[in-house]
Amino acid sequence: MEVILRREVDGLGLEGDIVDVAKGYARNYLIPKGAAVEASPQNIKDLESRHKKIEARKSRDKDEAQKVKERIEELELSFTVKAGEEGKLYGSITTMDIASELEKQGVAIDRKKIVMDRPIKSLGEFVCPVKLHPEVTASLKVTVVAEKEEEE
Repeated sequence: MEVILRREVDGLGLEGDIVDVAKGYARNYLIPKGAAVEASPQNIKDLESRHKKIEARKSRDKDEAQKVKERIEELELSFTVKAGEEGKLYGSITTMDIASELEKQGVAIDRKKIVMDRPIKSLGEFVCPVKLHPEVTASLKVTVVAEKEEEE
C-alpha cells in the first residue's frame, strides 16, 4: 500500500515522501497516528501543491539542526560519580542524564535523539552521537570521573 508521509518516520522516510508499506502497518499505525495519508490521486495533487512549503521547512529544519550541532560540539559534559576500584560505576549514565545535563547547559534536546547502544558504566571519555536531523549528527563529548572520597 502506498502512503504519503506527513512527517519524518525513522527507517521509512521524510515528510512528503511516497513510500510503499504493508497494509496493516499503514492502517493500524501510520494513518491513525497522523504520520501518513493514503496515496490517492487527490492526496498526491495536494502534495504537489504543498511541495515548496515542505522543501522550505526541510531546509529551515536542517539549518537549525546545523546551528545546534555547532553548539553541542563546543560542549564537553562531565559527570562526577561514585565508582568502584576497577573504574566501574555503581550506577550508569543514561541518555536521560545526558539530556538533563545538556538542558542545564542551555541546549534542550529530546533524549531519544541521543544515540547510545547501552548506558555508560565505566570511567573515561566517550563520544555520543546526537541525531538532530536525518542529515545532521553531532558528536557530544562525555567525560565520566570518579568522585573523590574524603580521607579521615
